[in-house]
Amino acid sequence: MAKGTTLIRVSDWEGVGLHVVTGKGGTGKTTVAAALALALAGDGRTVLLMEVEERQGLAQLFDTPPLPYEERWLAAAPGGGEVRGLAVDAHAAMYEYLDLYYRMGAAGKTLDRLGVVDFATTVAPGLRDVLLTGKTYEATRSQRREGQPVYDAVVLDAPPTGRITRFLDVNAAVSSLARIGPIHRQASSIMGLLRSPRTAVHIVTQLEEMPVQEAADAAAELCEVGIPLGAVVVNMVQPAMLTERQLASARAGSLDSDKVRAGLVAAGLDNDDETVRLLLDDAAEHAHRAALEKAQRGAVTGLERPTYELPYLTEEIDHAALYELAADLAAQGAA
Repeated sequence: MAKGTTLIRVSDWEGVGLHVVTGKGGTGKTTVAAALALALAGDGRTVLLMEVEERQGLAQLFDTPPLPYEERWLAAAPGGGEVRGLAVDAHAAMYEYLDLYYRMGAAGKTLDRLGVVDFATTVAPGLRDVLLTGKTYEATRSQRREGQPVYDAVVLDAPPTGRITRFLDVNAAVSSLARIGPIHRQASSIMGLLRSPRTAVHIVTQLEEMPVQEAADAAAELCEVGIPLGAVVVNMVQPAMLTERQLASARAGSLDSDKVRAGLVAAGLDNDDETVRLLLDDAAEHAHRAALEKAQRGAVTGLERPTYELPYLTEEIDHAALYELAADLAAQGAA
């Protein structure tokens, strides 16, 4: 690059204002959502990172006190941007909904004391999802006094792949049941956003059979209901430790034990027969896992979506690790 040339970052998701992050439990979707928010907040942008599962996962990840039902500053991003966080609570969202559409703010709290709100969100779980997606929708529409958007992007740490389609598509059923009035208008507006190019649903997976299969199933279901797919994020990718030839030898049990012993001697380590045998066993296990991962990577490629890979980090995820993952995502075109 010539001296003085400015590097222009190109994102795969220009025009997308709502990034929904889902994935099978254990794949690290909350970590990926946080890293994506940091990546999107680069160059002076403001990003809202939301969670809806009442786990306070964001507070744990950013090492802050539990988030209330109002936005809080979470982190600074490279280039002067910032990430703010919001934990959406179904009860508080119900108060807001009743006040916004029915002018029943005080009455809503009375209903809660009588147990009505808790009863409604438990007996009718679809209502809970309506409230949570409604709050997300309102966040994307927030504006400053001068009419500019409050957030350049909203990142939603959403429910896992097993129920992501039902969660996002719940307002379609509500809209068809309530054909007039504020409920119908709200549900239709939410679906208008979720089915538009302004939304992208990113699926987090690992190179293992069950997470990849759930990713494929969720992708098919989302396409069926018209909700736009984003990227597939392959998380916790292990580094290649052997060459293809060495992997083939390890799988066949034909690695040269003399070379393994010589390597141990050169490193000043124990080189007895038992140590050599254990290393050969580990190499065989690694080789078989590498073969399985290669097959699953092929299945991910078959989804025909932009794919980003994030490394397996041996240490606990902290601020430094989040910034590292965010930089990886930005470099691959996620932001």
